[in-house]
Amino acid sequence: MSLKLTEEDRAQLGGERGEANRLAMSVIVRMANVSGADSLMDIVGAHIDSTVFQGDATMEFAERLAAHGAKVAVPSSLNVSGVDEHGWREWATPPEWAQKAHRQMIAYQSMGTEATWTCAPYQTAFRPKFGQQIAWGESNAIAFANSVIGARSERYPDLMDVCAAITGRVPAIGLHLTENRAGHVLLRLVDVPRRIQEDDSFYPVLGHLIGRVAQERIPVVEGIEVAPAEDQLKALCAAVASSGAVALMHLVGITPEAATTADAFQNKPPQQIVEVTMDDLRQARRELTTAEGEKLDMVVLGSPHFSLAEFKKLAPLLVGKRRHPEVQFLVTSSRLMCNLAEQAGYIEPLKEFGGKLTVDTCILTTPMLHPEIKNLMTNSAKYAYYSPGLLSTQVVFGRLEDCVQSAVEGRVIRDESLWKR
Repeated sequence: MSLKLTEEDRAQLGGERGEANRLAMSVIVRMANVSGADSLMDIVGAHIDSTVFQGDATMEFAERLAAHGAKVAVPSSLNVSGVDEHGWREWATPPEWAQKAHRQMIAYQSMGTEATWTCAPYQTAFRPKFGQQIAWGESNAIAFANSVIGARSERYPDLMDVCAAITGRVPAIGLHLTENRAGHVLLRLVDVPRRIQEDDSFYPVLGHLIGRVAQERIPVVEGIEVAPAEDQLKALCAAVASSGAVALMHLVGITPEAATTADAFQNKPPQQIVEVTMDDLRQARRELTTAEGEKLDMVVLGSPHFSLAEFKKLAPLLVGKRRHPEVQFLVTSSRLMCNLAEQAGYIEPLKEFGGKLTVDTCILTTPMLHPEIKNLMTNSAKYAYYSPGLLSTQVVFGRLEDCVQSAVEGRVIRDESLWKR
């Protein structure tokens, strides 16, 4: 199949718009040919995940684009960086790593991007609208944009995302096209009590299960009887994109393209129907814990980045309490959310509790943890899923309240009453 290019596409590819655009368009065209696209399409925004420092190659690629005067063609937010540029010295981050990661940050900021430095760009002014075509990197953000907002993005890999931002063009394939957004597998909740569905811990657990079942397919979920809060949907999207490669899911009656089950499947039959019971959910919850016993070195919250609403919920849980001296307590978030939380008075209780903030990055993308930290506790399915492999730590998954109480007691404490048979 021959790829059709517009005159502007050819001008960029031919170097008429500068070397940075030529390089970026050559990547877009190459990927379009590989994917079998017959044309390119416009996007209205981008979220660049290439910002994460992964070694000299990612830094040099960014600096090469910057040296050639690269500028983004569409509003573009930046994903987490490889370093908290102001707070890294409080942790075990090697100075050379911090210096190179900061160089990469500077290169991307020079391209006319917005220095959001967050894995939750939907919490910023760069939140897209229903039906808009975008090029987003970062797995949870892609799932949230497609599933919760109804914007349209493929799963853009590092380096291709910034090329899309510079050219304003992407291959017309995959989830950009209506016909490719139909569901594949139906997951039907069976006898899952409303009290479970109202609890924050339900959504990361459900997401972990959905991702494991769906893998790269588009799941459709029936049986959610409540209206989930945005942070609950955020946790759900992060979980499905971690245990699976889900970029789009439909929650019947909740997400934009799934007013009915028939709508979600575009009137086609599902490839598979899976009944999800409480026993299935309990098993998924067990899978999110790998640690044994009560030993605890650190509580970590904020993957995806903590929102203002989450800071508001956390603050009263900390008032009048202090963390145990042998347990670190860390919240990761964006500079925007931290500034808003500071203005609202939510940060002071965290400081008085003995907790710390890390901005613009997270424990999964920068080598910040001291080697003695071996047992983590979190309410994030994403942290729980990736920490054993990426950080060589063991992890306990629990509710936010469990995390706070465990930090106070200095040992793992979990209220199991909600999940008992």
